[in-house]
Amino acid sequence: DETEQDQQDLRQRKAEIARCWIKYCLNLLQSARKLLEDNIGELDPDRQLELKAQRKKEEDEKEKGRKKVVLFGTSDICDSVLAMEEKVTSVYPLDFQEAREIFLVGQNYVQEAKEFFQVDGYVTDHIEIVQDHSALFKVLAFFEEDYERRCKMHKRRVDMLEPVCADLNPQYYLLVSRQLQFELADTYYEMMDLKVAIGNRLEELDSHTIKKINSLAQLAIKYYELFLDSLRNPDKVFPEQLEEDVLRPAMVAKFHIARLYGKLITSDSKKQLENMQTSLEYYTFLVDYCEKYPDAVCAIETELELSKEMVGLLPARMERLRAKLCPFI
Repeated sequence: DETEQDQQDLRQRKAEIARCWIKYCLNLLQSARKLLEDNIGELDPDRQLELKAQRKKEEDEKEKGRKKVVLFGTSDICDSVLAMEEKVTSVYPLDFQEAREIFLVGQNYVQEAKEFFQVDGYVTDHIEIVQDHSALFKVLAFFEEDYERRCKMHKRRVDMLEPVCADLNPQYYLLVSRQLQFELADTYYEMMDLKVAIGNRLEELDSHTIKKINSLAQLAIKYYELFLDSLRNPDKVFPEQLEEDVLRPAMVAKFHIARLYGKLITSDSKKQLENMQTSLEYYTFLVDYCEKYPDAVCAIETELELSKEMVGLLPARMERLRAKLCPFI
């Protein structure tokens, strides 16, 4: 006797429950990452072994409790709860295989949620699900030891985020548009860092690796610049003082652009000098801004410290490069 509206409501409720499962899987993976990462955001093997040993001890004790439950004749209830838990446990994953199992459950719920929350009619909901899907790949990549495979996971994120970002009208979805631009910039930035790390393992950088590093760096710069441009007023002027909610992302974008220009690889010394000059300008922006607005310092302490260091080092490096170029200028 269900009406069409009842069926539609039921589909929506199922999709909403799927979204709850996505968030659960994502939070479980992200919490595990926090437990396992070292001070530079990489997986700490010693911590991993320590947590695995701790979990083994807890599981042994849990098994003793299970035997007691059977004695009291409530095993049916216990088994039904365990069957639910088998889909996604409440136990933090401690390696790639365990993380992947949770990721796959989350990804299945992403497909289920997207069937109802389609881009036509549910723009914001659809994009949030895509962002959660991207976040699932991001946290899974943390558990992956192989840099090439990790890079491919980030490429999957780019492939799902770029079309959404391109189709979105910033006039109506400014906040979401900024989030996507920044996330794409960060993803390309991370891929560039991984390619540099892969390149460092080679005896000599080949032309393909150099081209890939430069391409990823330029794409990261492109999206950071798009994000920064979105902060400009209708006259295209960058704000003298940034709003609190965009202060940190704007400063991180400036800092990352400075670093990216420093990472570009070229055999042309003049081009190298230009890149160093651009890099210096971005680092200087951070230092000058924080001198003018001291309240901003607490939001970007680490980036500011490194920017001050680079503002001190880069002019001398540029002078040495100019000296080499002098006979040719």
